[in-house]
Amino acid sequence: MSLSLSILASGSSGNASVLRSPCGSILIDCGIGPRTTAARMNHLGITLADICAICLTHLDSDHFNPVWLSKIIRHQIRVFCHESRIDDLNTIAGESPEFSQLIHPFNGKGFEPITNIEFTAIKLHHDEHSSHGFLAEASNSRVGYATDLGRFDERLIRHFAGVGLLAIESNYDPIMQLASDRPLFLKRRIMGGKGHLSNEQALDAVQKILDHAEIIGRPLPRHIVLLHRSRQCNCPNRLRELFSADHRIADRLILAEQDRPTPWLRAGESTAEFAQLELQWS
Repeated sequence: MSLSLSILASGSSGNASVLRSPCGSILIDCGIGPRTTAARMNHLGITLADICAICLTHLDSDHFNPVWLSKIIRHQIRVFCHESRIDDLNTIAGESPEFSQLIHPFNGKGFEPITNIEFTAIKLHHDEHSSHGFLAEASNSRVGYATDLGRFDERLIRHFAGVGLLAIESNYDPIMQLASDRPLFLKRRIMGGKGHLSNEQALDAVQKILDHAEIIGRPLPRHIVLLHRSRQCNCPNRLRELFSADHRIADRLILAEQDRPTPWLRAGESTAEFAQLELQWS
């Protein structure tokens, strides 16, 4: 079974990605509205009715938009959230009993948002309540997804070594961040180890993941996608130049955008059935 990922939106205005398998599709975060999500998924050949589950990295408004509540209830979409944030999620939802029954907590153990897709949640160092990255695994396909990291550690490297598709935050250029007119408290939050990864920190993380994959004899990712790029404090040209200096990354590099989806990015080899679906939707 092969997994494919499209980043629908990635930035301060909203974050959402869709992971597709022959068994169904999963949204990772829903920080843009359902109408925008549906329009972008339409270009990919799927609809809101194809979404079986939503997996939330955390509850910041750019990752979970409450305007989704009616759609979630109407389509009976299961929502997976870390167990420590269930009460907060219910509060955001206005204590809706219809929504509450669709919430499924995850913790340190693996879970299946849909049949035959195993998720492992990886705790990240973001703000007071933390965030979570996800390792998604199917029979011959692995996806590593992490945004709003704050900083990375050895657990993330071990989990993501050998994934077929790596999607990771590269939020800001430090020089542009310091020179911006943002207030000092915001700069400190972003750069203080519990906010976001700089480009250099993201490159360090990616290189360590690739190094570890080579050490344990695992293949390198087919695609390396950079997420959550700041419009004000980052530059795509600088980003490409920095990452492309590593020959292992250059031909695999994709920058996610805030205002349009990426194409389908495949994490593993397609089965004949799934390849035919991709051909049909291309």
